[in-house]
Amino acid sequence: MTLSLTPIVATERARVNAVSRYFAAAICAGGAGIHLALVPEHLHEGGPMLGAAFALSAGLLALAALTVRHPRHDSWAPHATIAVLIGTAAAYVLSRTTGLPPLITTPEATDLLGELTSAFEVAAAIACFALITRKDAA
Repeated sequence: MTLSLTPIVATERARVNAVSRYFAAAICAGGAGIHLALVPEHLHEGGPMLGAAFALSAGLLALAALTVRHPRHDSWAPHATIAVLIGTAAAYVLSRTTGLPPLITTPEATDLLGELTSAFEVAAAIACFALITRKDAA
């Protein structure tokens, strides 16, 4: 009598994929909420372009959250989610190091919320990359 580990391994892979998807979706949803909450402040301080950039970022993060959580074979969602997450984290880093012309002309001070949000965005992007590189990610 031989036991096959294939069903067990497949079940564990499916769980890892599900956790990766839901982690990425939760980070995107949280980031969307944070960016949306900051729209009024940035409209007031930075003007309509900066406020619109935060609103756009919130919308893209919300869309990424909705699309990445549902598994699809050969899905574009993890790819797009990586682009949104890395783009958002990179915009934060640039806004704190060089500025982000024409939105932010001089670098701003770092803040714990922004640093943590960006770190989680990078972690979620890594989770999405793992989904892409796995043959059984669907």
